Amino acid sequence: MSAPYRGGELDVFAHAAGWKAYFGSHLRDALVGDVLEVGAGIGAATRALCDGRQRSWTCLEADAALAARLREGLQREPLPRAPGQPLPEVIVGALPDLAPGRAFDAILYVDVLEHIGDDAGELRQAAARLRPGGALMVVAPAHRWLYTPFDAAIGHFRRYDRASLRALTPPGLTLTTLRYLDAAGVLLSLANRLLLRSATPTVAQIRFWDRRVVPISRRLDPLLGYRAGKSILAVWRRG
Repeated sequence: MSAPYRGGELDVFAHAAGWKAYFGSHLRDALVGDVLEVGAGIGAATRALCDGRQRSWTCLEADAALAARLREGLQREPLPRAPGQPLPEVIVGALPDLAPGRAFDAILYVDVLEHIGDDAGELRQAAARLRPGGALMVVAPAHRWLYTPFDAAIGHFRRYDRASLRALTPPGLTLTTLRYLDAAGVLLSLANRLLLRSATPTVAQIRFWDRRVVPISRRLDPLLGYRAGKSILAVWRRG
């Protein structure tokens, strides 16, 4: 992942609280212990997922300006935490910049892996930082056929499907969860491309999707067996 980040959509997608709560519900059981969030951006996912159950939360962000915004936001509006629990730590850099030997119980990539050229190498590095029993989690955009100028504009190298994400399984880890999310979002995208053809979606478009479409997907996805969706979620475990 390069710095500075050239996408400008983070502030707009920060309004998608319902979506973050939805995919977060699929990760909740794995987000325990010492958590590392790679590519934390301005902290929208951090704020949605860090709920005080974790022992610690570390935000790793390659873009110094985004990391500064994240740090300021966490100081201005602290997240829930248990007595004695430290504030989330914000580190500017990538995995190699962490202290040698530092390990985590959970490592999380939310809409980040698609920005990294060597995604397989990235996940191998992440796996090396994972403690026994720990979880490596990825949420990413799904389906090459949904790749649009919007993806290119914000630096997406690719979108994923089950096969391509499964192929990234790092040595020593077992893929335990692999599912598509937001089936209704696929229908919306195919119908009018409101979100995917814009240079950057508007706040109004994001709010419409988040408040009207995501609730439909919450009901539809399990009925479809999580076999359709415009996002894909994977969890690997170290034995």
